Amino acid sequence: MRAAFYEQTGPAGIVLQHADVPVPVPGPGEVRVKMQWSGVNPSDVKARAGLRGGPMPFPRIIPHSDGMGVIDAVGPGTDSKRIGERVWLWNAGWKRASGSAAEYIALPAGQAVRLPDDVSGESGACFGIPATTALQAVLTRGGVEGKSVLIAGGAGAVGHYAVQFAKRLGAVRVIATVSSDEKAALVRAAGADVVIDYRREDVVQRVLQETGGRGVDRIIEVDVAANGAMDIELVRPDGEWIVYGCGGPSFTLPFFALASRNVAVCLIMIYTLNPHDRQRVLGTLDRLLSEGPLIHNIAVRMPLEQIVEAHELVEQGRTVGNIVLSIG
Repeated sequence: MRAAFYEQTGPAGIVLQHADVPVPVPGPGEVRVKMQWSGVNPSDVKARAGLRGGPMPFPRIIPHSDGMGVIDAVGPGTDSKRIGERVWLWNAGWKRASGSAAEYIALPAGQAVRLPDDVSGESGACFGIPATTALQAVLTRGGVEGKSVLIAGGAGAVGHYAVQFAKRLGAVRVIATVSSDEKAALVRAAGADVVIDYRREDVVQRVLQETGGRGVDRIIEVDVAANGAMDIELVRPDGEWIVYGCGGPSFTLPFFALASRNVAVCLIMIYTLNPHDRQRVLGTLDRLLSEGPLIHNIAVRMPLEQIVEAHELVEQGRTVGNIVLSIG
C-alpha cells in the first residue's frame, strides 16, 4: 500500500517520504480501514518537526491522527457486520507507529466511529481533533447552557466548531475573536452573536460592553501564552476558563489576579480524554449530526503525495480552516 512516513524528525521537505509498505492485518478487537481522507493538524506537524522533545517513539512513523475511510476487514472478536461501514477516526496516530496517512490502517474498533451517510468524507477527517476538542471545551464543567461564552480564534479549526456547538448546546451569547474580515464572515455564518476583530478593536472594552461590565461566564482559549493576561479581564468572577492550546511549551499567570476572582482554570488535551468524557463527546457529536448539519470549514484538499506542502501550510498558519489529504 502507499504510505507517507518519516524515520527522523525535522523539516517536512527533508524527512517526509513516500513508499509502498505492507498492508496491515487487523488484530483482535481491531478493524482495518481503507482510507479516503487524512486530516492534518498542528499537533501532527509539531510531532514530525520534533517539537515535542525526546527521541522518536518508533523507528518509522506514518503520521496523522485524524481520517476517514471504509472498514474493509475486521480482526478476531470484532463484529463482521461493520465491514463496509463509513467511519471517522480518532487517535489513529497517538502513541502508535501507523497513523492515517496511508491507504490502509488497522486500529482498535472503538477508534473507528460510524460516519452518517449525509456527512462528506473530508468532513469526517476533521472530527478526531478539531471537532471533539471543541465539543469537550463546550461540554466540560457542566456545559454552556444559559452561559455567555467567549471563543478565542473563532475562525480556527477548533474555534469554528466551538462556535456552532456552543450555540446548539444552549449558550445565551457567543462572542468570538478573529483577525480579518474574511474570518469574521465565517464566524458569523457559524452563529456567533458578536464578532470582535482583535487587530482593530479593544477586546477587553468590547467584551465588557457586550456583557454589561460583568465579563463572560466561560472563555474557550486557543493560546493561553498569548492571551492569558487579557483573559483575566474578560472572565467574570467565579467564571470558567477552558484552555486547549498554548503557543509555547510553557506559560505564566499571576496568581492573585486569578485567585481573587475565583476563576476555574481547566486545561484539556483531547488525546488523553478519559473514557467517560470520550463517550459523552462521541454521543453528543452523533446526536448533533442527526439533528442538523454542521458547517465544516475545509480550506485545502490535496492528494497524499502533497503531504509536504500540507505540513508547510499548517506551519505557516495562513490557511483559514482544516487541511485534508485525499487517499486512493
